[in-house]
Amino acid sequence: MASPKRKSFPLRIDPKLFEEIEAWAHQDFRSVNGQVEFLLREAVRRRKGSDASRSEDKKSDNS
Repeated sequence: MASPKRKSFPLRIDPKLFEEIEAWAHQDFRSVNGQVEFLLREAVRRRKGSDASRSEDKKSDNS
């Protein structure tokens, strides 16, 4: 059963992509679920970082 701190949801994914993620997870000693969560966290972190740099660029353009 899922931890009360985590949200569960079904995920439909291409079988070939799943195989790639599964192999990557194995190399990193993670479960597939752990690997997917890691990848999503990294994507969000990068997005926030690029959003922050874009807002800094906008501030300097308006000066």
